[in-house]
Amino acid sequence: MYEIKKRIYLNFTKNQKSALCNFLRALVKKTPDVSVEKILDNFVEDEKYYLEINASRFEFLADIIDDEQFLSDTILYLKECRKYYDYKKKQEPLIQAQKEYEKKKRKFLQEVKMSKELPTKKQLYYYDRLCKKYNLEKQELSSKLEARDEIDRILTLYSEPELKELNLPKGESSD
Repeated sequence: MYEIKKRIYLNFTKNQKSALCNFLRALVKKTPDVSVEKILDNFVEDEKYYLEINASRFEFLADIIDDEQFLSDTILYLKECRKYYDYKKKQEPLIQAQKEYEKKKRKFLQEVKMSKELPTKKQLYYYDRLCKKYNLEKQELSSKLEARDEIDRILTLYSEPELKELNLPKGESSD
């Protein structure tokens, strides 16, 4: 798309070219089902109307809106935009798969980090309270990961409504 931009609308200023291209790209993005020719027809028709009532955002198009070079450049750009958005749509499953992979990777790296750090005071306190409540034998917890897993195991083993008697917040196990 960027190579096409260099070859079209050569007689426009940088700002005119940018404004027109952004507008056309937005039109293509909004109407993925409509053909490029139909988008062009709608654009030209709308611009002619706005030029008649002196309310056009592209006043510089007044003299060239029916020019063959302008129409061919616009068709070329609209087709390139369509290709870009079609390609982007086809890439969506791959991008989603990559995001999922990165999410799993971050989770794994977080667990590796947690396995090397000592448990927090909150985790130790919460674990101690759970062990007293359910008369469990306390184990020596060597890492945040081990503490989190042990607290989760106790919570899943016993029902959550009983935790209300402890007056402990539910989210403490994830520290």
